[in-house]
Amino acid sequence: MDGWIVRASDASSIGEMARSKESVTGVATKEVEIGGEKNGGKRLIPTSKAPRFYPAEDIRQPRKTRRLPKPARLRSSITPGTVLILLAGRFRGKRVVFLKQLESGLLLVTGPFKVNGVPLRRVNQAYVISTSTKVDLGDFKVDEKFNDAYFTKPASKGSRSAEAEFFSEGKPKEKEAFPESKSADQKAVDSAVIAAVKKTENLGKYLKSSWGLSKGQFPHKMVF
Repeated sequence: MDGWIVRASDASSIGEMARSKESVTGVATKEVEIGGEKNGGKRLIPTSKAPRFYPAEDIRQPRKTRRLPKPARLRSSITPGTVLILLAGRFRGKRVVFLKQLESGLLLVTGPFKVNGVPLRRVNQAYVISTSTKVDLGDFKVDEKFNDAYFTKPASKGSRSAEAEFFSEGKPKEKEAFPESKSADQKAVDSAVIAAVKKTENLGKYLKSSWGLSKGQFPHKMVF
């Protein structure tokens, strides 16, 4: 009974219909003259040889799609200067200031670093809570150089041998020096954001404090 149910299920029926609709193309052949009195004189042979080996299992080919990737639409509650709460990553629970949306759809935010230790970074808007608190950035505009390519890690030069990797196991990895140019960029952005934060009383303390839930608190019942 169970086997019959599986064979007669909607998914099986739809798959069978799709397979029956597929057009079966014949093998391309060509006519070749064959020597010998009893060989018929002519014979049809395929124009291309069949492969010698076939995969043991059927490999599903990905379907072609005509849909063009579009950047994620920015939530209406998120505007430049909005204070966001991070819900994932190493800085989860931290409050940050939203600067702009990048071409990839990710959000460019900063702590600022001098206030709560969160540097310029990209975050997914699916993992943030937008609050009603805003920082008045005024005429401040984010430099065009802060794009997705700015945050990509450069490819490592060369690869170590298996022997070198074996003997390096257990040893502390050498820390890479932080680029001076990015450090200067962080200070330039933070100076403008901190100046705007100081205009509102206790806003700096608000950004410095971490967010969390206590017993009996439910985020869907809270107003941010």
